[in-house]
Amino acid sequence: MTPDPTYDVINNEGARPIKLWTSGVPVEQSAKQQLSNTARLPFIYKHVAVMPDVHLGKGSTIGSVIPTLGAVIPAAVGVDIGCGMMAAKTTLTANDLPDSLARLRSAIEQAIPHGMSPRTRSFKGPDKGSWSKAPSAVDAGWLQLKDEFDEICRKRPTLKNTNNYKHLGTLGSGNHFVEVCLDEQGFVWLMLHSGSRGVGNAIGTQFIELAKQDMRKHHINLPDQDLAYLSEGTQHFDDYLEAVGWAQKFARINREVMMQNLIAAMRTVIAKPFDTHIEAVNCHHNYVQRERHFGRDVLVTRKGAVSARAGELGIIPGSMGAKSFIVRGKGNPESFNSCSHGAGRIMSRTEARRRFTVEDQVGATKGVECRKDAAVIDEIPMAYKDIDAVMHAQRELVEVVHTLKQVVCVKG
Repeated sequence: MTPDPTYDVINNEGARPIKLWTSGVPVEQSAKQQLSNTARLPFIYKHVAVMPDVHLGKGSTIGSVIPTLGAVIPAAVGVDIGCGMMAAKTTLTANDLPDSLARLRSAIEQAIPHGMSPRTRSFKGPDKGSWSKAPSAVDAGWLQLKDEFDEICRKRPTLKNTNNYKHLGTLGSGNHFVEVCLDEQGFVWLMLHSGSRGVGNAIGTQFIELAKQDMRKHHINLPDQDLAYLSEGTQHFDDYLEAVGWAQKFARINREVMMQNLIAAMRTVIAKPFDTHIEAVNCHHNYVQRERHFGRDVLVTRKGAVSARAGELGIIPGSMGAKSFIVRGKGNPESFNSCSHGAGRIMSRTEARRRFTVEDQVGATKGVECRKDAAVIDEIPMAYKDIDAVMHAQRELVEVVHTLKQVVCVKG
């Protein structure tokens, strides 16, 4: 006897089905409306798959998997192209960490530029989130990117003036982070979350606007203008796939460079020799790529979702103060071999700042060496869904390999 599926289905007239792995977790009505809008697009293939961390996004929900034939939606990929996670297990254990975790956090903050300087007319200094003098790891990484970028800039000259080289190996702000974690056996893991930084934002923003211009030019009405798409066979479509592919490569190398500098920072504080990458994962969760599903070659956009092919390792982080997971994919075809990219927000940043105080943040991050000030209240754990409920809802998509708990967290 076949067990009941662990997903729900929404069928709307004139739209593709929506399959949701959200049992036991809240889904806001506005997110369901966004999903319905997306499912009505004529080029959606089979169905839209919805992960348990789903929440309202720009145009398309964060936590959704959108398979398409003959078109791509730039706003569904978003402006943090290639944003994702990297984690590496070390031979260190909890006993090897210094008594002063604040010292360790400080070393990491000095090794990896993070945050963003205020964008005001009065501010004239360099962006604190960029390199003033980049280390050799940045140069080595940029060599893998430069030639392709020059070709993209030949077609799109305005991209040349973006923060590209100076942002490689930097963290950014918002929900991006660097963490030192312990697994269930007490081994130390290094984990970080970032994407394609300023250059990815510029690429995403430019092609989102070009897609909107195409819609106006061809008098195409959409339920949401942020669902503007680029059609296969057009120059904009080809140029976007080239640029987005490069930005995803930038994001992956960005995380690799940060990891190198994170390890170097650890060695300045911990005298004991240690190895890293005993187990390692580097995965996107905002991206688009060609894949084969149900016998067809399709473009799969994962907006806040991770590839979870059978046997593939991925990372599902919680929030500040909550546990995270290294997972192994089960290759569930109905989810287009995908899983969630995290816990998912249950309230906006504005609402979190309105509702919670610094004292709440201090209590929620007890035992974690991290910032505990008003500027990070919007990242308080209570602004996110219960990670245990999220993991239970996707039990047919992934299995847990390691459970991690952070002891140090660096936020932009």
